[in-house]
Amino acid sequence: MLYFSTWKTVAVLALCALGILFALPNVLPQSVRDKYPSWFPARTVVLGLDLQGGSQLLLEVDGEALRRSRQIALQEDVRRVLREARIGTTSIQLNGNTVSATLRDPAQKVLALEKLRTLATPVGTTLFGGSGPVEVDISSPSDRVVAATLTEAALQARIRAAVDQSLQIVDRRVNELGTVEPSIQREGADRILLQVPGLQDPQRLKDLLGQTAKLEFRLVDLSMPAEQAAAGRPPEGTEVLQEDRGGGQTTPILVERRVLVSGEDLTDAQAGFSSQTNEPIVNFKFNTKGARAFGEVTQANVGKPFAIVLDNKVISAPRINEPITGGQGQISGNFTVQSANDLAVLLRAGALPAPLTVIEERTVGPGLGQDSIDAGTRATWYAALFVVVFMFATYGVFGFFANIALAIHVIFIFALMSLLGATLTLPGIAGIVLTIGTAVDSNVLIYERIREEYRAGRNMVSAIDAGFRHAFAVIFDSNSTMAIAAIILFMLGSGPVRGFAVVFLLGILTTVITAVTMTRMMIAVWYRRTRPQTMPF
Repeated sequence: MLYFSTWKTVAVLALCALGILFALPNVLPQSVRDKYPSWFPARTVVLGLDLQGGSQLLLEVDGEALRRSRQIALQEDVRRVLREARIGTTSIQLNGNTVSATLRDPAQKVLALEKLRTLATPVGTTLFGGSGPVEVDISSPSDRVVAATLTEAALQARIRAAVDQSLQIVDRRVNELGTVEPSIQREGADRILLQVPGLQDPQRLKDLLGQTAKLEFRLVDLSMPAEQAAAGRPPEGTEVLQEDRGGGQTTPILVERRVLVSGEDLTDAQAGFSSQTNEPIVNFKFNTKGARAFGEVTQANVGKPFAIVLDNKVISAPRINEPITGGQGQISGNFTVQSANDLAVLLRAGALPAPLTVIEERTVGPGLGQDSIDAGTRATWYAALFVVVFMFATYGVFGFFANIALAIHVIFIFALMSLLGATLTLPGIAGIVLTIGTAVDSNVLIYERIREEYRAGRNMVSAIDAGFRHAFAVIFDSNSTMAIAAIILFMLGSGPVRGFAVVFLLGILTTVITAVTMTRMMIAVWYRRTRPQTMPF
C-alpha cells in the first residue's frame, strides 16, 4: 500500500541535504570557500580542457631511440659476460640488432655460447600469464665468432611496455606541477594524448616532458685526455660526453659506459641550497639497494672522479673524497632555482624509458572555454524549462513532484562529481541534459501506469501503489540497458567520450533514487495531508 515510514523519510531528506552540501561549493565564489573549515566539503567539479582552456600535447614515444638503447645495452652485456667468464676477444662489434664477438681462442666457443645464453631471457608475460618473447637469440656464425641478436618480437614488446611506463611517469610529472585532473591516455601503438586544463604555458610542460631524466653514476676515465678521445677513437668501453660548464658552455669528458648506480634506485629528490656556496642543488636519497651499491662504489673508488650523467649529459663530475654510505647525496651544477626544482621533479617522477616527441600541440584559450560553458548552460536551462513546463501541464501536482525530484537529481550529479573529483567536459554537459530527459521518462512511466490502474477501477491509493510497483521493473530494465551502453563507452572511449559516459552513469544512478523513491515519498506525504478523492490528472 501507499505507505512511507518515518525513518525512510528522514533517510531521504538526509540524503538530499548531503547532496546539497557537496554540490554547494560549485556555486560559491572562491573567497567564500576559502573560509570553510578544514572538515567541510569544499571540492568542486573540475572543468575539462574544452571548458576552462589549457594545453594539449600529442606525444610519440621514440621507438628508434629505445631500439638503439637496447642495442648498446646488449653490446655492454656481451662484453661484461665474456669478461666475467675470462673469455678473450679481439673485437666486439655492433651491427644493427646483432652483437658479434670475435674470440681469441676458438676452443672457448662452447663456453662463450653457454655464458651468453644467460642473456636469452623472456620479456614480460603474455595475456594469459605465460612468458613473453625471448629477447636475445644466441648463435655462432663461425668457429671464432659468437653472436647475440635482439629479436624483433622482444623489441616490440619493449616499445609497448615503454608506452605503458611513460603513461605513468607523464602522469606523475604533470601532477607535480600542481595542475588538477590532467587527461592522459594512450593513442594508437606508440602515442600519448595529454590534456592539462588550466595550464596556459605549454612550453614549460614540453620542457618537463622533453627529458627522459635518465640519471646515471659512472666513473670518469683518465687513461687519455677527453679531447684526444673525441678527435680519435675512445678506449673500448668508454664514450665521450659533454659536461655542462654553465653559460651555455660545454667541455668534453671521457666516461666509462658501465653504469655503477642508476636513478632507478632513487626514493626522493628535493631542490635545496648548498650550505657552503648557497647555490641551488638537488638533494637525493637512495633506497636500501641503491644505498648499498652507492656505498660500495664510492668506497672502492676514493680519490677518483665520477660523473653524474643526466640524459647522456654530464651535469657534474666531482671527486670522491670519502665513501658515501648513508644513501644520501647531492647534485651540484650550474642550476637556477627553477632548473633545480624541475630536475628534482623529474627524478622523483622517474625516468622515461624513451624520449617523447611532441608531434602536435594545441592551446585552448579561456575565452573559448567560457563560450562553451555559456552555450552548455543555456542548453541545460532550456531543456530543464521545457521539461518542467511539460510535466506540470500534463500531470498537475504529480508533475510538480517530478520537477522537484528532477532538481534534486541534477544536484546529486554535481555532488557526486565533486566528491569523486570527476572532470566536466562539454560532452558531459550534454550528458546532464540527456539525463534530465531520462529522469523524467521514469516519472512518465510511473504516472501513466497509475492512470491505467485508476481507469481500470482501482481506488486512488491502490492505483498509486500498483503504478510504482509495476513500473519499477520497466524502469530498472531500461536504465540497466543504458548503463551497459555507458559502461562500454567508458571502457572503449577516450577523452570527451569517457566524460560523457561518467556523467551519464551518475545520472542513471541518481534517476532511480529521485524518480522512484523520492517521488513516492512526496506523493505519500501529499496524500496523507490532503486526502484527495479524485486523481489530479
